[in-house]
Amino acid sequence: MIRYSLACERRHVFEGWFQNSAAYDRQAARGLVACPQCGSAKIEKAIMAPALGRTARKGAPAAAEAPAAPAPATDEKTPVAMVSPEEREVRAKLKELRDHLTKSSDYVGPNFPEEARKMHYGEIKHRSIYGEASTEDAKALHEEGIEFHPLPVLPDERN
Repeated sequence: MIRYSLACERRHVFEGWFQNSAAYDRQAARGLVACPQCGSAKIEKAIMAPALGRTARKGAPAAAEAPAAPAPATDEKTPVAMVSPEEREVRAKLKELRDHLTKSSDYVGPNFPEEARKMHYGEIKHRSIYGEASTEDAKALHEEGIEFHPLPVLPDERN
């Protein structure tokens, strides 16, 4: 997985996780990467500080990456907000839901539309899956009456 600091045309800064840089490029080209604040699909990668790994002690797990602080793309001011305790609780619940769904489901990647159809039409046994689907694939699945739900996308966890 790779984490990018992203900014929309209105300079809202947020974070996105992708399987690899090619996955980001494909999703961005198809307009699937959108700002969680304003919905804009005009997204750019923002500057990120590199995450430097430390040498782990023998038998100790490797140190986790330090969060990178995105650098502002221009001198323009970025909108900010104070988050209420209730909103923080909702964010925590959404993160918990996303974590539960990804841990208890099979990742099928770009094969999601095909796997969902096979299950819907009884070709394979039903199970919980998650993956990627283009906007066109999602519309087609919906039109076929196949029930699915997008995974919650959360703004930067550090805010």
